Amino acid sequence: MAGGWAMLPILICSAVALAIVLERCWTLRRRSVLPPGLGEEVRTWARTGQLDPSHLETLANGSPLGELLASALAVRNRPRDLIKERIEDTGRHVVHRMERYLNTLGTIALIGPLLGLLGTVIGLIRMFMDVMKGGVGDPMKMAGGIGEALICTATGLVVAIPAYVLHRYFRSKVAGYCVDMEKQATALLDDLTVNQPVPRPRTTRSTTESSAG
Repeated sequence: MAGGWAMLPILICSAVALAIVLERCWTLRRRSVLPPGLGEEVRTWARTGQLDPSHLETLANGSPLGELLASALAVRNRPRDLIKERIEDTGRHVVHRMERYLNTLGTIALIGPLLGLLGTVIGLIRMFMDVMKGGVGDPMKMAGGIGEALICTATGLVVAIPAYVLHRYFRSKVAGYCVDMEKQATALLDDLTVNQPVPRPRTTRSTTESSAG
């Protein structure tokens, strides 16, 4: 209340930032994104042929890594380039979901200090307008008014600094997950295409005739 009405948007931003942080902490747990041993298990399924539509659906709905590997298994009989393209397409959607709400968190980190500065400036303007109407009066009262106006700036920084740090933390966490998921997808891609026949170049008629001669 000491900071004035400008404190309201700052408090709303702090509540939204807290909700995003808690939701991302729960969603981006390593066990839920990269279940231990899932990559090796899926490669074993691929080698033994234990792949039916219901199995793939369960795999895709289990985790982001499972969705990525299931997309490769769904087109396992296609050429390597097509399987790789499917993995890349699915990977973009998976990464987009893992980065959900992070842009909002970064926006809060950006506008927090600005909202605090706005509240401080408005408070100082109001205080100096009162001084112009009634004179300086008590210097201690004026100093107290300046302190109250600076509450908005301090609160905005208190909200923005943790939001910025956690925004960078979640970004780096998603980037690390992407590297691990790429390794697992590449290993599965190698298993799926290692036994594919290599297309033989066509022999032209002239080459055949020259060999016969």
